[in-house]
Amino acid sequence: MSAARVTAVVVTWNRKALLLECLEHLFAQTWGDMDVLVVDNASDDGTKDALLPLIEAGKIAYANTGKNLGGAGGFQFGIRKAVENGCEYVWVMDDDSIPEPAALEALMCEAEGIGEFGWLSGKALWTDGAICRMNVQRDLRMRNLRDFSGGRIPAGAATFVSLLIPSRVVREVGLPIKEFFIWADDLEYTRRISRKYPCWVVPGSVTVHKCATNNGGNISTDEEARISRYRLAYRNEVYVYRREGARGALRLMLRTPLHIWRVLTRSKTRKWERIQTILGGTKDGLSFRPEIEYIKE
Repeated sequence: MSAARVTAVVVTWNRKALLLECLEHLFAQTWGDMDVLVVDNASDDGTKDALLPLIEAGKIAYANTGKNLGGAGGFQFGIRKAVENGCEYVWVMDDDSIPEPAALEALMCEAEGIGEFGWLSGKALWTDGAICRMNVQRDLRMRNLRDFSGGRIPAGAATFVSLLIPSRVVREVGLPIKEFFIWADDLEYTRRISRKYPCWVVPGSVTVHKCATNNGGNISTDEEARISRYRLAYRNEVYVYRREGARGALRLMLRTPLHIWRVLTRSKTRKWERIQTILGGTKDGLSFRPEIEYIKE
């Protein structure tokens, strides 16, 4: 077995039951040389108390961010800490990610055999065994992948559900952008890396993502309480596609009227609020220029 040191970074906020299930599956990984870092976005549901036996036994490292930094801030915090602590690879995931026993081993076997790469991403399933729509990776033209059969697949973007990143790449390209808070932080980060290095999906590495539904993020059909969150999604994705040149500009020009049409034809409530959210987030994204942070040597 390779001596490559891997740190699994799990970001959590007020989901201690799912977090404990995630950790149970991390401890059962067939790839044994792994540390676990739990980044707690200031949970107030007793998460730390539930983790105390694992912390005291030295099975996990625990870091509380002091306030809710969102997924983006939590992953920036955790990836920074893992790399600064000297790991060779960071394996990141949400607290509702349930990796199968050989998930990390499949990624590491590929990592040792393909030479230089930017990241490796596993296949994410929903609880019913179908592909998890929220975590479908994108190909080199930024279109959703459809075929997960066979061996590794070249990819342009992925999510933070079972993503393996070499620490040297993190040091070179910088950290996730904490100002994204939620939505598209993983899209931005993985695309930033894939513009410099070949990246791959490894279908043999499987993780079950226990998100509430398998609808993906869709403002036209999502529940009313979540509408306002989509303003960040549109802002952040506009930032990403601004970097894609003419192809990105064309995608944005086509996407905005398409999403408005979907709201008009599919939404049953608060159509105007949904449309205002799309337009407002898109406008925000045109002037959104957050700074990329780097790990100091």
